[in-house]
Amino acid sequence: MAQHGGGRGWYGKVVGAALGVTVLAAGASAWSAQAGAADGTSPRAASSATPGSVKPVSVTIAHASDKGARGVNITIDDGPDPMWTPQMLDVLREYGVKATFCMVGTQAQAHPDLVKQVVAAGHRLCDHSVAHDTTMDTKTQAYQSQQILDAEQMITEASGGVRPMYYRAPGGAFTPYSRKLAASRGMRPLGWNVDTKDFERPGADAIVATVQRELPNGPTLLFHDAGGDRSQTVEALRRILPWLKTQGYSFGFPVR
Repeated sequence: MAQHGGGRGWYGKVVGAALGVTVLAAGASAWSAQAGAADGTSPRAASSATPGSVKPVSVTIAHASDKGARGVNITIDDGPDPMWTPQMLDVLREYGVKATFCMVGTQAQAHPDLVKQVVAAGHRLCDHSVAHDTTMDTKTQAYQSQQILDAEQMITEASGGVRPMYYRAPGGAFTPYSRKLAASRGMRPLGWNVDTKDFERPGADAIVATVQRELPNGPTLLFHDAGGDRSQTVEALRRILPWLKTQGYSFGFPVR
């Protein structure tokens, strides 16, 4: 998978903010202990889930749609953002489309009202780490664990108790350990087939053209609702969603 530009200024700010947060002092030790589920030791029950409610899922990276061969998955990364997430929710509602929102932990913690709006609208949540570090695959297992499990807790608390169903590594920087850890927490590793490159702000026409050209690669489309001006993405979605419907596609979620 393509590595998204890790040097973008917004991500540097997120990393700095995450480093400034004292990793949820009350929950950090308990959640870090969850890493045992991935390395064979006994994990402790998560504070946000009742015993037995977290069921492991497949460690393989999901790309397919639960709607089958003519299904498309809309996935939206890096938010929630108070400017752009509401606009994307409006577009999705206009066309009756459900999406998967891959949320950065610090963003979810800062905007719990938006997380709740996403859930209330019937969309799914995805853990996108605490700090969107695209070099996570070069870091220690302890660091990967902190990034995944703390983000899971942040998102779950912000949502009012709804847990993320997926884990998407920043920039696709998965490792066997991170996939196994996420899967042990009931979060299916989530990939993509079409990278719209909307974070580069190439123009709405270019974003639409990328989807139309690369859709044969697979059903999971990658967009962004944070990290900068996303007006082009909003406009592109407003054109892509009805076009996909005219092509006979239906909208679903990544396979679990």
